[in-house]
Amino acid sequence: MVIVRSQNRRPTGSDVARLAGVSKSAVSRVYTGGQVSEAARSKIIAAAAQLKFRPSHTARSLTTNRSHLIGIAVTYLDNQFYPEVVQKLSDCLAEGGYRIVLFITHGEDNLDPVLDEILSYGVDGVVFASSSRSAGVALECQNAGVPVVMFNSVDPQARVKSVAPANEIGARTAAAYLIAAGHTSFGLISGLEASTTSIERRVAFASEVARAGFEKPAIEPGHYTFDGAVQATRKLLSLAQPPDAIFCTNDHMAFAAIQTARSDFGRNIGHDLSIIGFDNVAIAGWPAFGLTTYEQPLGLMIDSIILYLTNAINGRAANNEPEIVEGALIVRTSARAALGCTVDDGGRMTWQVKAAEK
Repeated sequence: MVIVRSQNRRPTGSDVARLAGVSKSAVSRVYTGGQVSEAARSKIIAAAAQLKFRPSHTARSLTTNRSHLIGIAVTYLDNQFYPEVVQKLSDCLAEGGYRIVLFITHGEDNLDPVLDEILSYGVDGVVFASSSRSAGVALECQNAGVPVVMFNSVDPQARVKSVAPANEIGARTAAAYLIAAGHTSFGLISGLEASTTSIERRVAFASEVARAGFEKPAIEPGHYTFDGAVQATRKLLSLAQPPDAIFCTNDHMAFAAIQTARSDFGRNIGHDLSIIGFDNVAIAGWPAFGLTTYEQPLGLMIDSIILYLTNAINGRAANNEPEIVEGALIVRTSARAALGCTVDDGGRMTWQVKAAEK
């Protein structure tokens, strides 16, 4: 059979059905996961290829009541950690037949427009990636029947599913490592004031320093930005008694601290000044930085996110308890060496508090 159509008209499911000699409903079932014989499926796929037919995502979503879209709301993509998160989430979700819709927030006080936009896309689920004000919007999405996960941050009232790193363990490990390396004076570059992630890391680091009998660290806000961390580093290193070790509550700010300490103050990083970050983004291992940092186990965290979302979307029982995932301190050249380092299965140098205590 020959199907004649205008060159400007896109082929439809009806065109495929006529060419394949099947019903239109059979074509629909092929593209919506319904039951159809293998013989009919083969004819439909062949006819679709001949006509260069692409099923309408909108029509399919109306049939199945699923968009197969997952929204990802991210704050500050200039932080190298989040493009990596988005890429890995996109790859893993694609294996399950989902595509992502990216929403960029900028730390706004009023996130109502973001909420309206997310819900207007009819997404099947949403991941909120580290916005200090995302808990309220996440709850609104959840109340609208859309499964939600908060990534790298926690709802203080535990109303929304959260997958986050072990912030307190990571910050305490960073402090303990610096102390084991012989440091006695400490600085800290924090993130956003309202960020629970930043608060947990700041408090835990300061507590570990105090527990070891040292004066509390000098703290400057970096606001999770590169420029903010440059200013914070300048303030710390301009003190009458500047710290000989600085902990940054994410890698993005640690890179700024390394650059500023070298270029503005002539510091020898990893010798007279140690700098530790938190995240272990890909470029942390570049020789120009050699950043010692507490790693977020991204693969495990993304697996937890996808398991929760797919269970919730498909009506299966989902574990709503917060998941706190512990990582490890990855030791490189930006901090002095301490005893107790070990090599992991991937050949990386790591350090754990227990290893130093044995």
